[in-house]
Amino acid sequence: MGFETSDDAGIYRLSDDIAIVLTADFITPPVDDPYIFGQIGAANSLSDIYAMGGKPVTCLNLIGFPSDQLGPEILHGIVEGALSKITEAGAVLAGGHTTDDEEPKFGLSVTGTVHPEKYWRNSGAREGDVLILTKPIGSGVLFNANLKNWVSDDAMRACIETITRLNRGAAETAAEFEIHAATDITGFGLAGHALEMAKGSNVSLHISTDAVPTMAEALEMYRKGMTTGVNSANKQLIENATRFDADLPAWHLEIFVDPQTSGGLLFAVAPDQAEALLSRLHDGDSDEARIIGKALALESAHLVFV
Repeated sequence: MGFETSDDAGIYRLSDDIAIVLTADFITPPVDDPYIFGQIGAANSLSDIYAMGGKPVTCLNLIGFPSDQLGPEILHGIVEGALSKITEAGAVLAGGHTTDDEEPKFGLSVTGTVHPEKYWRNSGAREGDVLILTKPIGSGVLFNANLKNWVSDDAMRACIETITRLNRGAAETAAEFEIHAATDITGFGLAGHALEMAKGSNVSLHISTDAVPTMAEALEMYRKGMTTGVNSANKQLIENATRFDADLPAWHLEIFVDPQTSGGLLFAVAPDQAEALLSRLHDGDSDEARIIGKALALESAHLVFV
């Protein structure tokens, strides 16, 4: 499998029983704390493996670091935070590479494994499938608003707890069900990644705006006029293939193109298994998972918000 549908990772078959899943990702710091930055960067990178139904095995650090401005204790904190999540994932840190950079950047190159006939793609959704999202959205606007001290400590704490939570539990739970398509919600926002799924699957995804879980205070930040530097580009990405039937103010619609870091998984699951999967997710570590829509036959738009 390659990059034909902008999937989350590449997959290369080694034998009849094993394939490797390959991905790399890195981010700039959304928080000041180096340990938490490392955790977020690692969780974000590991997520692509989970989105393919794989298991992370080895990781390599990818680091850009302004060594003339920040001390080695900052670098150590970033790696320490990352290692905590790599270990939690059951993987190992096998090395990496650091370059001098004006701004800190951190992420991982991750290699995972999956059975060659049991991986997930973002392009297999079928008519009638139910859509389940495992994490709330809104981290992008919260991080920007937090720079102006608009966000309460409780809301920011909850946001960080959400994005440092690995998608491991959700992926392992979903593996026991009939998942036709999966992806993780990151920089293109819910709408952008859902559109990739819809186009790749040749269906229309209908998403209920009322059902989409949002992080505390995220909508309030958009109502107050906050946005991100990516929202505009994400709107352009979806505009020719998306229809908004929901009667919502413009500021509310921004949440659906809000760029996520270490966002949740979006599953297209067989309709007779959706409620059971949701219940199992709630029993695990994904108590904010929600059914947010369904896949229908292709119509005038690949993505419809109702």
